[in-house]
Amino acid sequence: MADSPRVELTEAAAGLLRRLHADHGPLMFHQSGGCCDGSAPMCYPRGEFRTGGSDVLLAELVVAGVPETVGFWMSAAQYERWSHTRLVVDVVEGRGSGFSLEAPEGVRFLIRSHLVAG
Repeated sequence: MADSPRVELTEAAAGLLRRLHADHGPLMFHQSGGCCDGSAPMCYPRGEFRTGGSDVLLAELVVAGVPETVGFWMSAAQYERWSHTRLVVDVVEGRGSGFSLEAPEGVRFLIRSHLVAG
C-alpha cells in the first residue's frame, strides 16, 4: 500500500478538473458517505466546504496544468469503512448533485474502489 496512492484520478477526471479550475480556481473534493448524492465525491471551490474533526484528508491530488493540488477529504466514518481501498476518481455521463461543480456539465464524478492488502 505504501507504493500506491490512496486516491488516484482517471485522465477523464483530470481533464474535467482542469476545466473546472479554469472557471472556479483552486478546488477540493469531499465525500461524505451519506445516501444518494452523498455517496459521490463532491467537487467545490477550495475552502467553500468546511471540513472539521470528523473529516480525513486522504490526498492532495496533483493535476497536470493546475498549479494547486486538489485536496480529497472524506468523512471519518466513511474512511473507516473504506480504509482498505484505493480510490479512483472517474467521470461518467449523467447529472450528479446540484452542489458539485461539475453538475452543469452533464457529467458527474464517481468513485471506483480497489481492495488493497492490509
